[in-house]
Amino acid sequence: MPQNVLLAEDDRAIRHALERALILEGYQVTAVADGVEALAQAHKTPPDVLVLDVMMPGIDGLQVCRVLRAEGDRTPILMLTALVETQDRIAGLDAGADDYVVKPFDVEEVFARLRALLRRTSPDGMAPVGAAPKAVEPELPAGRIEAAGLRMDIQARRAWRGTRELELTRTEFELLELLVRNAGIVLDHSTIYDRIWGYDFGPGSKNLAVYVGYLRRKLDEPGAPQLIHTVRGVGYVLRED
Repeated sequence: MPQNVLLAEDDRAIRHALERALILEGYQVTAVADGVEALAQAHKTPPDVLVLDVMMPGIDGLQVCRVLRAEGDRTPILMLTALVETQDRIAGLDAGADDYVVKPFDVEEVFARLRALLRRTSPDGMAPVGAAPKAVEPELPAGRIEAAGLRMDIQARRAWRGTRELELTRTEFELLELLVRNAGIVLDHSTIYDRIWGYDFGPGSKNLAVYVGYLRRKLDEPGAPQLIHTVRGVGYVLRED
């Protein structure tokens, strides 16, 4: 079944061009011109993914993010922005956005980022448009994900290893969520930096290693297998050996 994209972009030319491109790619598209319409449409017919322009009159893309996240809506959100400063990206991620594409953009990059978001966040295991079919796993309650003996309630922002609840900071929770959603897949450093912080600190940064260390101390148990593994020179993977 084609997946539904809710596109909010106030620039008519960009909106129409991207809408046509997404339809040709196989998506169902609902295109609106501002944040007010975006919220109304998201409440009426929840989409599989949202594509929001940051700068819109009235309610902008960041405000749409904040409202949806405050309501507990975890639908993946891709932002379109002409703002390239680090603080702008941080503001978007703090508002609840999952990823960014900077204008002017290549439409193939938009497609690739949408596929990645849908692959990471689809709760029923369905492959995104253009991807090979995946086996459907047993359905979990909405907003719940599990892997390697870990359980996470995304909406409630709670996580457990077995019966023990984990006390996690915001960044630790988001890093663990990314690893759980991609259990068994090696995530490289740049991918993790981009998904969690919105930009790559560079090869000399120890920021990611520090947070992985924090997580390991909270996850690891005496006599139990380590869950987060380092793949030297590449990144990290969550698996239960």
